[in-house]
Amino acid sequence: RDKIEGGWAGQMIGVSFGAPTEFRYRERIIEGELPKWTPDRVSNSLNQDDLYVDMTFAKVLDDKGVNATTEDFGAMFREARYALWHANLAARRALKRGAPAAQAGTPKYNAHAHDIDFQIESDFIGLMTPGLPRASNELCWRAGRVMNHGDGIYGGMFVCGMYAAAFLESDPRKVVEAGLATLPPKSPYALTISDVLAWHKQHPDDWKKTWQLIEEKWNKREPCPEGALKSFNIDAKLNGAYIALGLLYGGGDFWKTLEISTRAGQDSDCNPSNACGVLGVMIGYKKIPDEWKGGIPAIADKKFNYTDFSFRTIVESTY
Repeated sequence: RDKIEGGWAGQMIGVSFGAPTEFRYRERIIEGELPKWTPDRVSNSLNQDDLYVDMTFAKVLDDKGVNATTEDFGAMFREARYALWHANLAARRALKRGAPAAQAGTPKYNAHAHDIDFQIESDFIGLMTPGLPRASNELCWRAGRVMNHGDGIYGGMFVCGMYAAAFLESDPRKVVEAGLATLPPKSPYALTISDVLAWHKQHPDDWKKTWQLIEEKWNKREPCPEGALKSFNIDAKLNGAYIALGLLYGGGDFWKTLEISTRAGQDSDCNPSNACGVLGVMIGYKKIPDEWKGGIPAIADKKFNYTDFSFRTIVESTY
């Protein structure tokens, strides 16, 4: 229970901390001072899609059981009334036009198939599958197909594979390696994470060097129409590399993990949300420093927008 609390709290802190810089730093590291943190800022998480989409998918499992189908997830998503973007928005539009749930995330219906969407809302699966990466992958396949395809689904598998390992492992490198092990080894996503692990070994004290190597090799493949000719990059694997960057160079320290995954730029609220969620499981809620989690008790019974869940009740549901 402590690790589940840590996972949800880590997401809430990460997304709230990074919110002011989201997509404001593209193809560049965030230098200088980051926005000042005060514990009450965690309330920003109550209105973040990372969390409310995550939780509405979790609700499908509450309602339908752990064998909920892709069609069950699609039915919920089709009727969801909250704001959506990119792969999520394209999938909901396709579903409303009659596309099968199992195909709504494919390039046939979705130009954003490889975007970050499932990656940022898959955490609930990893939190439900401690030490069970095969179960996690299977559930990711059922849910992730609704809005993503290929690397877009693999992003969720990678994140959830790290969560599954984080229940049992305290070494961030081993957790990242466990996430990588859930992926087809020749997929672009797996090759990206393999590179990050190799570069971390070559440059163990210089995360900015590894960031630059990621930039040079992996910031050239952005199929999302909005980012095709711009510095904007919402591609799952590039942002997944920044999650791994934060965990590897953070070395198990909450602030370093949060800082590096934020300073990497691009989706700089979603990436620290995933990274700190995984780290929150590794160390547990009790070991998250009070300076970061201090604002959570005051909002622990407030519902996240568009959901039936508060912090306390989503922990109970997951448990």
